[in-house]
Amino acid sequence: MTDYGHDLLFGTFITPAAGDPQRTVALARLSEELGLDLVTFQDHPYQPAFLDTWTLMTWVAAQTERIHLSANVLNMGVRMPAHVARSAASLDLLSGGRFELGLGSGGFNEAAVAMGAQRRTAAESVTALEEALEIIRGVWDTADRTPLRVHGQFHQVDGAKRGPAPAHDMPIWLGAYKPRMLRITGAKADGWLPSLSYLDGGLARGNAIIDEAAAEAGRSPSAVRRLLNLGGAITDRSSGPMQGPVSQWVEELTRLALEDGVSGFVATSDDPDQMRAFALEVAPAVREAVGAERRSAGTVPAAARRGTAALAARRPGIDYGSLPPELAAGAVEPGDSGYGAVRHTYLRSGAPGLVLRPRGVDEVVSGLAWAQQQDVELAVRSAGHGISGRSTNDGGVVLSLRGLRSVEVVDEATRRVRIGAGATWGEVAAALAPRGWAITSGDHGGVGVGGLGTTGGIGFLGRLQGLTIDRVVAAEMVTADGRVLHASRDEHPDLFWALRGAGGNMGVVTWLEIEAGAVGDVVFSQMTLDATDTAGLLESWGSAVEAAPRGLTSFMILGRGRGGQPPVAQLLTMIAAEGGDADPDDAITQLERLADAGPLLGHQAQLVPYSAVVRREEAHHSGGGDPSARSGLLTHLDQGTSRAVERLLASGESYFTGIRATGGAAHDVAPDATAYAHRHQSFALSALGADQGRLNEVWDAEIGPVMDGSYLSFDTDDRPERLLEAFPEPTLSRLRAVKATYDPSNVFRTNFPIPPAEG
Repeated sequence: MTDYGHDLLFGTFITPAAGDPQRTVALARLSEELGLDLVTFQDHPYQPAFLDTWTLMTWVAAQTERIHLSANVLNMGVRMPAHVARSAASLDLLSGGRFELGLGSGGFNEAAVAMGAQRRTAAESVTALEEALEIIRGVWDTADRTPLRVHGQFHQVDGAKRGPAPAHDMPIWLGAYKPRMLRITGAKADGWLPSLSYLDGGLARGNAIIDEAAAEAGRSPSAVRRLLNLGGAITDRSSGPMQGPVSQWVEELTRLALEDGVSGFVATSDDPDQMRAFALEVAPAVREAVGAERRSAGTVPAAARRGTAALAARRPGIDYGSLPPELAAGAVEPGDSGYGAVRHTYLRSGAPGLVLRPRGVDEVVSGLAWAQQQDVELAVRSAGHGISGRSTNDGGVVLSLRGLRSVEVVDEATRRVRIGAGATWGEVAAALAPRGWAITSGDHGGVGVGGLGTTGGIGFLGRLQGLTIDRVVAAEMVTADGRVLHASRDEHPDLFWALRGAGGNMGVVTWLEIEAGAVGDVVFSQMTLDATDTAGLLESWGSAVEAAPRGLTSFMILGRGRGGQPPVAQLLTMIAAEGGDADPDDAITQLERLADAGPLLGHQAQLVPYSAVVRREEAHHSGGGDPSARSGLLTHLDQGTSRAVERLLASGESYFTGIRATGGAAHDVAPDATAYAHRHQSFALSALGADQGRLNEVWDAEIGPVMDGSYLSFDTDDRPERLLEAFPEPTLSRLRAVKATYDPSNVFRTNFPIPPAEG
């Protein structure tokens, strides 16, 4: 028996008929309605009776919500690999990670040549496909910042820019039959997608060649999924293989799964009744039969099987073999194909020994318990956008919560929303926009809910709504000892107090319940000012912001002058109203006051939904340069403080200097109401530099005397005094007491560790 342990997929193979295009689309939609996993289309660009496959797949992706799509298979004899890579990644991004890339070397050579394709022998077509694989993977590898160069016999790229990366770890499936193509499949592809009727020598021969090639390449044979296009028909009586009743199909497909390792079954039919029988009768029965046999045999999931190359990349201190099966299925190790997409964060490079990707709170409990048994560092990640970079590490375990990303309204009257910690604020904004709701949430849609929602949250709606943590009304948290606790004003109120400002020190938050505001369209302004008189600009802008109505929140980014040009300041300003749309006339008046802060160089403003500013962003994190960072809170931008910021900028040690307005509604909260005690400061200053020591030196000299507290999400300085700046007494002592209750062993110690109180 050969069972590679992949989860089963069931799909359809639909003719892309141009004569009745809407019927073709309707069959694809029916495939989704029937609960199938995959819909595929053949690709013959020289066939005038067929729709163009790329156009069809794009249209079907827009007409569906859940089902995955693929060409079956894409003819690479007529397509440029770099273009295919970008088209595939684009369709994957637009569809929310639902595209799979099926490729073939290209048949019907004369028809392709008639359309202008290059004439190639069969051997040359295989060589060209192998070159195409290298180019496609190279375009997707955005973690590599060097230009892509591949000098092949048939395909060349010389200095091509990489990207975009797909939304998910997109597999490449090859339609392969001959030995050389099968060896390429085993060594370099993620799946084998032949048609049963075309196989010469059966599946066993192909599997043997693929498995041998995979082993020679240091891969596990299970790295290659086996899919199969099925002909035949579901009928009342048996008349041969794949020609018979449902019971016969179930028996044959179960045997193919358990004995030949097939895990993807694609039915070749344009008959809706055949599709219904396949989806509603055959597929569930095969899943049940295969599942029962796997449970009895103790079959190891494919994701847990690694080849020699992946095994060699494993890190000391981690007992990989003891990882529970439910976690192994989604875990990513060094050497896995998806490792590059999960190792880094937005601005911080990392090389963890294992990334766990739990899909629910039970798996968070299991993952946390297992991670504590390992002799390595543990990091918890919501989305990985934080500047401090503490959601990755080198050689340790990362517990990634991106699988917990639901957004659910639990009370319409109070606008109470339950949000998974792994969601991003862009996803939240998009989900709430149809209701005219919004939650203040930083200034970038790629920021994760769990990190921001437990630290502070200085956002574009901050002066109107307060900090993000001020809107949190309940949370679910997994503690170090494996308990799943609900925290609110009525349940574990000490934990509820602590997690609003220091949640990363107390446990793993899996969801937050937050009360959204009723916010309609907002005015979003981007204004550029001459900052030659930096201190004067800061003082005038700060005064204008503090005097403005609470609906106005403004952020400033300062840049040094280059090439003889004066320094400039970019203002990003949002004007919003609680309960409805912002008033454009009133916004103009307020923006004119900001423009008076310095010579105006440029300005544009729009009336848009909040979700158009804090946009949904797919994370393609590649490290981002590993900057050093410092952060401090400022009570006011008076003359002395403004001059100190001017001197920081003039030093050249900060290549990015930002000031975020806070205050307004955030000042309504008592300092002891949450673990974030800074309730009188009006601005947050942050600086990014290339060298931590030099940045610290100028920061301590110039900003230290005028700052009043710290916002740790923007700080990479790990000297102990940072802790008391972030949590001034009596907050720190109170946090240490809560820490002693819920994390006495200091398991959660990588995010500016708070030592548990003794005794």
